[in-house]
Amino acid sequence: MSSAYQTLEHDVPQSYRDKILKWNGWGYNDSQFAINKDGHVTFTGDKYDISGKVMPHFRPWFENYLGIDLNYVSPAQKLSDVVIDAPVENEDLIDFLKENNISFSNSARIRLMRAHGHTVHDMVNLREGKIPRLPDVVVWPKTEQEIVKIIEGAMSHNCAIIPIGGGTSVTNALDTPVTEKRMVISLDMALLDKILWIDRENLTCRAQAGIVGQSLERQLNKKGFTCGHEPDSIEFSTLGGWVSTRASGMKKNKYGNIEDLIVHLNFVCPKGIIQKQCQVPRMSCGPDIHQVILGSEGTFGVVSEVTMKIFPLPEVKRYGSFVFPNFESGVNFFRDVARLRIQPASLRLMDNDQFVMGQALKVASDSWWASLKSSVSKMYITSWKGFKVDEICAATCVYEGSREEVDQQEERLNKLAAEFHGVVGGEENGQYGYRLTFAIAYLRDLGMNHGVLGESFETSVPWDKVLSLCRNVKELMRREAKAQGVKHPVLASCRVTQVYDAGACVYFYFGFNARGLADGMHVYDRIETAARDEIIACGGSISHHHGVGKIRKQWMLTTNGAVGIALLKAIKSELDPANIFANANLIDIIGSPHCKL
Repeated sequence: MSSAYQTLEHDVPQSYRDKILKWNGWGYNDSQFAINKDGHVTFTGDKYDISGKVMPHFRPWFENYLGIDLNYVSPAQKLSDVVIDAPVENEDLIDFLKENNISFSNSARIRLMRAHGHTVHDMVNLREGKIPRLPDVVVWPKTEQEIVKIIEGAMSHNCAIIPIGGGTSVTNALDTPVTEKRMVISLDMALLDKILWIDRENLTCRAQAGIVGQSLERQLNKKGFTCGHEPDSIEFSTLGGWVSTRASGMKKNKYGNIEDLIVHLNFVCPKGIIQKQCQVPRMSCGPDIHQVILGSEGTFGVVSEVTMKIFPLPEVKRYGSFVFPNFESGVNFFRDVARLRIQPASLRLMDNDQFVMGQALKVASDSWWASLKSSVSKMYITSWKGFKVDEICAATCVYEGSREEVDQQEERLNKLAAEFHGVVGGEENGQYGYRLTFAIAYLRDLGMNHGVLGESFETSVPWDKVLSLCRNVKELMRREAKAQGVKHPVLASCRVTQVYDAGACVYFYFGFNARGLADGMHVYDRIETAARDEIIACGGSISHHHGVGKIRKQWMLTTNGAVGIALLKAIKSELDPANIFANANLIDIIGSPHCKL
């Protein structure tokens, strides 16, 4: 990495972000899908169930399904070859940080690691060494009062601030606006990573916003508790990030979404600290201020501390799975589960494309008995039950509670699934499917090494529109890809991931081989925009839990209406009149203290 400027820094901490995470891909440095010497796909490292295992069926699926030639490689630029532009200088701010003993650095690599999230745009830019605009200095507050001080410094010395938690955003929320001329401070919350207290009597805990999800959960587990919030990104995302994006987890059926778990929080903005007077389960004191902060995506300020509900660790945790003859049967089963209010902790339905991909990712078995069981199961499903291989879909579930509760839940779901021609798939398949979620995020990096562009995006939709929305959006993505000149097969798949009384969350996975296209990213943008328009036309939302950032901002007016946008701008004007928190998420606020909102 080269940079033609003097590095300025003070008391720089050793951060997990700089030591163990990839700079241009998802997750841990040592974890990735790779091709071994025998030509099979394997997974490196030692952190996942599939680590060190061979997946002999994945390469054929990958090559045939997406038209990939694994001999064709699209290598990423080496970190040593990336050229980083000099930061915007502001000597007064640097002196201010030194005087107040606040940790900071403008090192090229440190700035780069905090300049992006994980959209396909971010990854393409990193692989090509083209980051349009980086933050100019990174600061690490150690206390809430240091956050207050940093904001004061930014206001006094005409700087902008972009907070960063885990850096897992998939909405371009962390991108620095290219129009921003002020020095941009990346406010890294990594040192605010502690549980402050656990209240066993009221079943709450207070934690700093920079704590990473898996660290929070691990510490609670040691004390006999769980927070119950388990997003796909729990290994890397933070408590503050969950609040800022209105996050949802895989076990929301039992524990709720993040807005259901919050009891109290502190929010630091240019006007001061927002906090309620007491920590109680509910208040009727005007509009809920927490709802202004939830989903604000670093636009008004930054979350510093959170009190959330916790739960005793369940006596029993059991996995389960079902196989359905087709997607419609699975969706109808899910609808009845919601109607009867018998949701287990987690319930996720994969369409046929994802089911087939999941089977392709099965690891090689050394056990003759395991191989026999697999072949017998396939025969039972396809030959004896008459399921068609190109229509089968599967559901995974997680039961949590007392042994009696779990036994009753499992029995009720098994009986209900049979009414929709579902077949019990067993605990082993359920556990495999659930845990595979954490490793599957690494697949995009393998694809990009061979010319594939891909992304996932989600929506929420009423029950009566789930099937038509899924069908129409997948058909549109395939049709639009062909219209844009994509010559190879397209991955257009979906899964139902969260169940509500009135509807569901649907996740779409989309990818295509960009070989032969003059501008693959332009084609990708055209397809994704068309897909999001179709989601809205079919009655879905622009997001269920990923948030808006900058990538979905064009649909905010349609979603919230002109008066709603005016309200958001009025809140921004009151809390941050100088636009210090200038990430440009949610709404268009460009410029400096003199901008008109």
